[in-house]
This record gives sequence, structure tokens and C-alpha cells, in this order.
Amino acid sequence: MKIRTFAPIMSISIELKNLTTGYKVKGGEKVIAKNLNASLSTSEMICLLGPNGAGKSTLLRTLAAFQPALGGTVEVMGRDLQKYSNKELAKLVSVVLTDNSDIKNMTVEEVVAMGRSPYTGFWGRLNEKDKTVIKKCLGWVGIEDLAKRKMQTLSDGERQKVMIAKAIAQETPIIFLDEPTAYLDYPSKIAMMLLLHRLAKALKKTIFMSTHDLEHALQVADQVWLIDPEKGLTTGMPEDLSLNGSIESYFIKEGMTYDRESCTFSIEHETARDVLVEGPDSQEYRLCCKALVRNGLKPVTTTEGTLASKDVKIRIPGDGSYRLIEQGRESIKVEKIGHLVQMIVPTITKYQISAIREASNFTQYE
Repeated sequence: MKIRTFAPIMSISIELKNLTTGYKVKGGEKVIAKNLNASLSTSEMICLLGPNGAGKSTLLRTLAAFQPALGGTVEVMGRDLQKYSNKELAKLVSVVLTDNSDIKNMTVEEVVAMGRSPYTGFWGRLNEKDKTVIKKCLGWVGIEDLAKRKMQTLSDGERQKVMIAKAIAQETPIIFLDEPTAYLDYPSKIAMMLLLHRLAKALKKTIFMSTHDLEHALQVADQVWLIDPEKGLTTGMPEDLSLNGSIESYFIKEGMTYDRESCTFSIEHETARDVLVEGPDSQEYRLCCKALVRNGLKPVTTTEGTLASKDVKIRIPGDGSYRLIEQGRESIKVEKIGHLVQMIVPTITKYQISAIREASNFTQYE
């Protein structure tokens, strides 16, 4: 049987070839990242992830032609970025940066309408198509009710939504966004990332965004770019980068754990005492164990090989109650995990000290 080799289905919109990013400084250059080789495809949302100072914003500004590359090339639609005129780029690339809060005395609708400027000519007159596009973009981003509001009356999150709507209204095949969800509340972050992902698919756009919303990016993005001053640039599908350990190597620090299967991070709490916890596997059981760990108590299912006392245990029967059993008798029964944690810590501590003292009286030969 002949083995088929993989061939990319989507076309490449942007390609980096040995790109070096940075700034011209007095007496030379300040290199931020070098030897970057990667590509962006159509119909994909790609998230750029990395720590502060890794060069995410510098890379975005270089790709958007806001600042020159220090070396290498950027090709947009197969053509060197430097060979495009500003007018040509305005129909290819739209950009949303984080420093957009200075616009005043313009309504939301007027700002979004600025996205149509590559098509409206010298006088900037909007035709019916322009008005339809503007209305549609206001609706997509969920700010149609703000259309007549002045920009200075909006919150940071609302202004960010306006600038994203403006970029979408520009109808470019490529959209760059620098921290587009930075000022948004949690539900709005999720809604915005899902919207951008749907737009990439439905309108066959390349949407490239930097973000610190790591877990959101790993759940929504088609591809991620991991960038770090020491490790360089690594690209791929989130699931592939999770399986090969790349995500952990870029982000895991002390006190953190990473679940490769779910692509999620967790805080690793230190525990000071062991406590026996009984009960069927249930949502109540798992959440109670989570609360115990956060409060320094390590849940165990047996006292063997642990320092958990045999005289005290927590029982979670699955009926909505949480119970403390001392020396075979129920001493506490509550209906909230918070109440249980507040009441048991002194009791667990008492028995824990007793268990440690008892264990210290034995040697390995007894």
C-alpha cells in the first residue's frame, strides 16, 4: 500500500524567512528575536504566546510594517512586505493595537466607519455597502447599542471592542491583534475569541493575535506560536505542542502543573497534613478534596503509608452533606464545604500531631 504524504490544504498568507526583529538604537541595534521561520495560513486563527518581554508586540508591529525588520524577510501573499505601498497594505492587513484609547469626540459608529477608508475614496463618503458592513460589524462584536456613544464615554473594554469592529469592517484578508482581550471581562474574552475564530473560518481570513490568555488560546486557536528569548519560536497545533511537551517547556514554573490531555494549567499547592476522605466519586467529593488541598490538607483514601490519623476522617456520602468522623462517631455534619473546612482544621491538626508522635516511636526494625 502506498503511503500518502501530508500536503497543506490551506494556502499560506504570510511567511517569515530568517526574520530578525528589534529596534535601531544609538550606536547599533537592539535584537529582540532572530532567525524566525514560520508561516501563517488562511482560514486560521493563530495565537502568539510568550512571557512579558519575549517580543510579541515587536513581532506583530514588524509583520504589520509599523517598524522595519533588522534582518530576513516577511512575505505577504507571496510578495515582500517592503514592496507594498501603504494603500495596498490597507486592503490586505488591518491592525488592532493596545494603545487605542486616545480617540475622542467621535461616535462608535464613526470610528468603525474609519475601517472603510481604503474603499471610500478621498472624500470618505459611505455608500450603502459600507453602511451595511459597518452595521454588521457592530452587531458581530455586540456593540450595536453603543453606536451613537462618544468614545470618551466608553470603558476600556468597550473601546477595545470598537477597535476590533473597525478592523473587521476593513475587510482585509489578514487581521493582526495585539492583546485584543486585555480589557475585557471573562465572558467577553470568551465571546471575542470565539467570534474571531468563526470569522477566520467563515470569511477565510488569517487572524493572528498576541495574548496572555494562555488557556483560552489553547482551547480556541487553530495554531499557536510559542516565543521565548532563550527557546526561540516553536509553532504548531495546540494538541501537538501539548503532546510533545513544548507548552510545558515554555510556561511551567514552580507551583504549577499542566494537564496535557485537557491543555489546562493548575496551581500546585503544598500540603502540611494528610487526612482520610471517604465517599463515592462525585462532584461533591472532588470539589471538597480541591478545597482541602488549598487549605493545606492532602486527601488520602487509606492511612497506610501516610501520616493520616486512623481516628479522624471526612465522609462525603454524596447526599449533599460533609461529615467529620472522630473515633468512629460523627462529630460534624454540614451542607457547605466552606463550613466543613473552617471547623475541621483544628481537629485534623490535633490528630495529625498525635499520629506524628506515634510514628516517631517506631524504627524500621520493629
